Amino acid sequence: MKKALNLILISIIGIASIYALVHYMRLDSFTFAWALNFLLMLCVLAFTEALKNPLTSSYYNEKEWERGGKIYEHLRINFFRKLLVWIGWEKLNRKSIPIERSTKSLLDLHYQTKKSELGHIIILLIVLGFNVFVAFKFGVLKSLWLLVLNVILNLYPIFLQRYNRPRIEKAINLSKRR
Repeated sequence: MKKALNLILISIIGIASIYALVHYMRLDSFTFAWALNFLLMLCVLAFTEALKNPLTSSYYNEKEWERGGKIYEHLRINFFRKLLVWIGWEKLNRKSIPIERSTKSLLDLHYQTKKSELGHIIILLIVLGFNVFVAFKFGVLKSLWLLVLNVILNLYPIFLQRYNRPRIEKAINLSKRR
């Protein structure tokens, strides 16, 4: 019951915050697109932390077309990874989720990839809804900031989680054998 109330409260606060953002900012501006993404990241992070779901859906399993990560390499995921290192995101991320040489640490990292992917999917869909709305109301060109930031801040992180998870699973299996 407490978990459900927390999730409802987080959702209400998130919706109220988004309403305030829509009310006080121009929907067709870069600052709105940026603020919306980061506000949603904050809300979704709180939501997924409170959710405490094991995320065992088969959705998170590697699909046949993803085998080896070639599709993601063609989409330049390695450039995106280098970009995250260059801007310092990896260093920040490793402070909050350190990687140690233990099976438990790898299992925690594996779970974090699922949680991160879920969060980015939720944000991607919400921002996509705003993107479509702004495109119809103000024109496609005015909605480009929402689209570009949605791809960079949500779609590519989803790709990255899907690219990394099979490698983490391989490391877990090797760790369990030792």
